Amino acid sequence: MHQYIDHTLLKPDSQEDEIKNLCKEAIEYDFASVCIHPHYVELVAECLKGVPTKVCTVIGFPLGQNTTATKIFEAKNALDNGADEIDMVINVSWLRDKSYDKVKNEISKIKSVIGEHILKVIVEISLLSDEELAKISEVVSQSGADFIKTSTGFGAHGATFKALQIMKANISDLLQIKASGGIRDFETAKKYIDLGVTRLGTSSGIEIIEGKTSHKKY
Repeated sequence: MHQYIDHTLLKPDSQEDEIKNLCKEAIEYDFASVCIHPHYVELVAECLKGVPTKVCTVIGFPLGQNTTATKIFEAKNALDNGADEIDMVINVSWLRDKSYDKVKNEISKIKSVIGEHILKVIVEISLLSDEELAKISEVVSQSGADFIKTSTGFGAHGATFKALQIMKANISDLLQIKASGGIRDFETAKKYIDLGVTRLGTSSGIEIIEGKTSHKKY
């Protein structure tokens, strides 16, 4: 379970001491990555120097409405500061307008910029119909991204079993899935993994590993 978890702290008022503690926890529990806002990337890269845990950050976050040029700059800047993995938010307006090529091209451009680094594409399932979720799963599969991700954690709700089933049915064999938002106990995490999820975005990683239920609000 440890290597499925992106140990996450994206609340808007997070402080430096909390981020340092997040890194200590990630090292202790051997989590896959620490996921934080871009301005903490340099700090986290320093804290995680020499350990397997990766530095993950977000771009176009949390609404996805930045221009493509802005997202590309964010991605480059994050890599320059020490990021290993990028979680980007799609432009949901383009998806709702059926401008699928715009969505795909933006993802592809960002992937070309970051190269071998992992790109996870956040589609914000709480805003989508089942049909839109099926379509965006196909689009992300064609984009060159490494993962499709359910949620920012700032939408109306996070991951759901139904959404994961729709995504799984409409992605290529090469695209992996990250479930995020509202994952606070071992049983829920295990069910997602059994559905084929290979990453979990959660601020409750320790509670999950220890078989407890978290009551965190973020």
